Amino acid sequence: MALSIGIVGLPNCGKSTLFNALTHAGALATDYPYTSIEPNIGVADVPDDRLAVLSDMFHSARIVPATVSFVDIAGIAKGASRGEGMGNAFLGHIRQADAICQVTRVFGQTDDDWASQIEVITAELALADLQTLEKALPRLQKEAGLKKELRPRLDAWLEAQDVLQTGQTVHAAGLDPEPLRDLWLLTAKPFIHVFNCDQDALADEALVARLRALVAPAEAIFMDAQLEAELGEMSEQDAAEFRAEMGVAESGLATLAHVGYQTLGLQSFLTTGEKETRAWTIHMGWTAPLAAGVIHTDFQKGFIKAEIVGYDDLVHLGSMAAAKAAGKVRLEGKDYVMREGDVVEFRFNV
Repeated sequence: MALSIGIVGLPNCGKSTLFNALTHAGALATDYPYTSIEPNIGVADVPDDRLAVLSDMFHSARIVPATVSFVDIAGIAKGASRGEGMGNAFLGHIRQADAICQVTRVFGQTDDDWASQIEVITAELALADLQTLEKALPRLQKEAGLKKELRPRLDAWLEAQDVLQTGQTVHAAGLDPEPLRDLWLLTAKPFIHVFNCDQDALADEALVARLRALVAPAEAIFMDAQLEAELGEMSEQDAAEFRAEMGVAESGLATLAHVGYQTLGLQSFLTTGEKETRAWTIHMGWTAPLAAGVIHTDFQKGFIKAEIVGYDDLVHLGSMAAAKAAGKVRLEGKDYVMREGDVVEFRFNV
């Protein structure tokens, strides 16, 4: 399971620069609108310092981090739903993303400009979803007239239509996404807002607070996309030293990945050994058999037990043998709910 994020914003807001910073994919980024006529798609490793620690401890041959995929589409112009700019046909490229990352340009703009950027994108996504619903509704209405069991779904679709007509997103309205799943509505996804700031804006606490309030309760991230892209061209050591000098704790990629995990209710468990040390992505609340199924369906079908130790306990004690001697290694059954940072070995029947 890999986290997937669609990147949207007005033309020239810094989307493609951010995409390059996150993925090192080398997408064309210029001051001209509609640079990304075709979608840019890239996959990046999710930074996780725990993997190197476990790899050293178990002498692993390789490290396999979790990944996050990004899809950068053409800038969305006001009136895209009516065919302005490049229109909105390219929105189909992000319909299967897990979350929407909306990029807003801060530098050279005013409070009204920031709010306008956000309103335009939200409105265009809502209008695109309305078009999707208007095409799909007649068929469901006909089927629901013959099958009573479809009427709850029809009611949910009509409720979504009412919400979208007000310009609100389906997610912000708190609608149940399950009966809407087949529609792949853009506004049913959680939004993460990235404010593309210069260094002066990043240091302005009052400004950051205003921007955060503008999109609350959605998550807000503040970064200099151009600087992130330049740091991405440096060695890891040089980039880390530069961030330390600037007082920046982690890369933009790490921040966005962590916020994405939190927003979508995801977490990681770890496996390690001589062959590899690896991070696996699952939903919070998943049981051990479901987690085992992410590795291989046979692990879930034949699940017996999961041998589990917390990452912090394992590292503190220094070895699996020491963790077992201290009683920190547990055998858990089918009802065990996985925790962030569990280091696991699954036992199963083939």
